[in-house]
Amino acid sequence: MSQSGEKVKFSDSAGYVGFANLPNQVHRKSVKKGFEFTLMVVGESGLGKSTLINSLFLTDLYPERYIPGAAEKIERTVQIEASTVEIEERGVKLRLTVVDTPGYGDAINSQDCFKTIIQYIDNQFERYLHDESGLNRRHIIDNRVHCCFYFISPFGHGLKPLDVEFMKALHGKVNIVPVIAKADTLTLKERERLKRRVLDEISEHGIRIYQLPDADSDEDEEFKEQTRVLKASIPFAVIGSNQLIEVKGKKIRGRLYPWGVVEVENPEHNDFLKLRTMLVTHMQDLQEVTQDLHYENFRSERLKRTGKPVEEEVVDKDRILQQKEAELCKVYVTLEGTNTWVSARSIVIRASLQSDFSVCQRMWSLVHSSELLICHLECVAFGSAFCSSSIDDPFF
Repeated sequence: MSQSGEKVKFSDSAGYVGFANLPNQVHRKSVKKGFEFTLMVVGESGLGKSTLINSLFLTDLYPERYIPGAAEKIERTVQIEASTVEIEERGVKLRLTVVDTPGYGDAINSQDCFKTIIQYIDNQFERYLHDESGLNRRHIIDNRVHCCFYFISPFGHGLKPLDVEFMKALHGKVNIVPVIAKADTLTLKERERLKRRVLDEISEHGIRIYQLPDADSDEDEEFKEQTRVLKASIPFAVIGSNQLIEVKGKKIRGRLYPWGVVEVENPEHNDFLKLRTMLVTHMQDLQEVTQDLHYENFRSERLKRTGKPVEEEVVDKDRILQQKEAELCKVYVTLEGTNTWVSARSIVIRASLQSDFSVCQRMWSLVHSSELLICHLECVAFGSAFCSSSIDDPFF
């Protein structure tokens, strides 16, 4: 009996334990906690990256954004701008972080323009590793980049050298989803031709883009068909617009041209809906691939660099010193029968600068035995203070 006098009902059905409700518990906990997702957009200026992101999530991430002029773009370097917005839909909260990269590909020499992006991704991995290794791990904010939309220009004939270098540099750190921007500038045949060309070049250069997971055998036919269509649509040719246009009494988002209207959410006009469906339905998989593949690779490499035992380091140093000692002995043997004062001078100076007094002492004796007075005088002139204080020589 409860305090209000009502009876609390418990299930007493035969053969029923109740753990079938565990997914409901996970669902309630996840909804209460909310979700986090970080999306990076990379591409040249003017390809509609910001417009597409605003169209995808029905929000304005850049209300007061400054657009630089042509003269400023010449000397502008790649910057990282992260914008975070809280989105709620039917009680489900999503903390969305969009990382933009203004200045990418704008310079005349764009050879190293993606190093800033690589550094940002590694810094987020490093921060997560530090938080994960700390004492309080209950409230870790995940700012790792889970997905990267890479925008490809529709005005070329495939991938540019910069596109290839960027994707090859980052395909081991982030899930790359290629996107053909401004698809309304292409006819349907041109679009399909460009898609095939991009896929062929991606395969030719060994670039690993994000692969959608196969549908399980127990999934319904509708989901299997959806997965097949999404896989066949890569790279996605999209159009973005935040403008509402009235067509046949209905307001839609699209672009108005003299010859007609291009609807953003019409699958016959572009792949916008397919891209959004892929992002929403596979958001969890993108996070899992980031955690299990990209982050684990970074973590293992990071631990290899910093986690070497002290005993191994001592053994390595001893082996290096032995190798250097053997090389010096060979030089001593060579110098004993010659009058090459230049080699002796360089060895003595190098040894003195490295505080290797034993080498200095042996070289002084070698110099005296060979009667290389010029070498000796130059060694004295270039010798350091610690060498003069450590070696008993009448010339000092």
